[in-house]
Amino acid sequence: MSHGSAPKPATARKSAALTGTVHIPGDKSISHRAFMLGGLASGETRITGLLEGEDVINTGRAMHAMGATIRKDGDEWIIRGTGNGALLAPETPLDFGNAGTGCRLTMGLVGVYDFESTFIGDASLSKRPMGRVLDPLREMGVQVKSTAGDKLPVTLHGPGTPGPLIYRVPMASAQVKSAVLLAGLNTPGITTVIEPVMTRDHTEKMLQGFGAELSVETDNAGVRTIRLEGRGRLTGQVIDVPGDPSSTAFPLVAALLVPGSDITIRNVLMNPTRTGLILTLREMGADIEVLNARLAGGEDVADLRVRASELKGVTVPEERAPSMIDEYPVLAVAACFAEGATVMKGLEELRVKESDRLSAVADGLKLNGADCDEGRGFLVVRGKPGGKALGSASGGRVKTHLDHRIAMSFLVMGLASEHAVTVDDATMIATSFPEFMDLMTGLGAKIEQE
Repeated sequence: MSHGSAPKPATARKSAALTGTVHIPGDKSISHRAFMLGGLASGETRITGLLEGEDVINTGRAMHAMGATIRKDGDEWIIRGTGNGALLAPETPLDFGNAGTGCRLTMGLVGVYDFESTFIGDASLSKRPMGRVLDPLREMGVQVKSTAGDKLPVTLHGPGTPGPLIYRVPMASAQVKSAVLLAGLNTPGITTVIEPVMTRDHTEKMLQGFGAELSVETDNAGVRTIRLEGRGRLTGQVIDVPGDPSSTAFPLVAALLVPGSDITIRNVLMNPTRTGLILTLREMGADIEVLNARLAGGEDVADLRVRASELKGVTVPEERAPSMIDEYPVLAVAACFAEGATVMKGLEELRVKESDRLSAVADGLKLNGADCDEGRGFLVVRGKPGGKALGSASGGRVKTHLDHRIAMSFLVMGLASEHAVTVDDATMIATSFPEFMDLMTGLGAKIEQE
């Protein structure tokens, strides 16, 4: 959401069958990392399929502010990087808007440099905790200044020579793991990250693709040890970004819930660390067919055919949470239409997303007639097959708290519920999925924005 944009409510209504074939915009996680490593590597990086949402563009602007040249030629982004270790001190604060991933990863990348960098963001990002990334940076010798208790604005100044770190990640967080590894790029010696629970591994794969000396070992208990040799050469690459599975979740769940729907979603990233939602929905009885599975740029990719399905409640294994943490809001919406109860545990991480996402989901569900219980780290939803009595007959509006995934999840709910569902603002959807409205209405969804 752009600074100062006026809120624009949107309403979704019961729709006829959704049909058609769509391409999902590029994966957000990979797009952030492509801009960052392309901006750092020597030579030229060419990117197709990049997600052009505000969050990713803000990461690109930050890399440009530190010396990378970035231009767009047709559908391709062309980046000439600075070379590893050669970023320039930014002349003004780096403004990440709503981009938590871009902000935290760039803190790791630039924090160890012997110059000052200041990080700012919008109202939502400024409320989010940064300590989980700043703590390991402090251990590497980075000076941290913040007037708001490790929340933005934050100013970093790296030491003359940063010290390599052996860091055990205290929570399942790809952002923390990635920030430490990116800090290790400009740190002499071996930086080691120990990851007790595996999270999305795009950073490791992409670092190896750009030429970093990086190894990964997994022990019998599933604990991963990642070692990165610092101050090596990175070389520009050609990257085709696959479709974002987190964005895929919205048309996918909509097609499952709206009777008679039959859609195909092309070029979806199927990295095993990102497919927890598809696995869970299939356990609930979802008709999701994986077609044309293939490898693209070292990542698993496939097309998905999705048909309307009668779902049943399940208990989602707690250890699956890291592979679908961004998808729980839309899973909770799917659970509203399932027979029986769906139990979701291990959701503490949702409380430090763009909003307190767990409370925002529970409040929105209750406003729209759903039967649910919220706890510190869990959500239980008891479904109403067919969507009977779901939605808000009185026209109450879901509070989105500047959170794009809350807005999109509840607009999906309205497509299959008895009454319409209205969200108080849909402008921030542009941060991650600017094509959402056109894509959904193109499939036949009834969504109107005021």
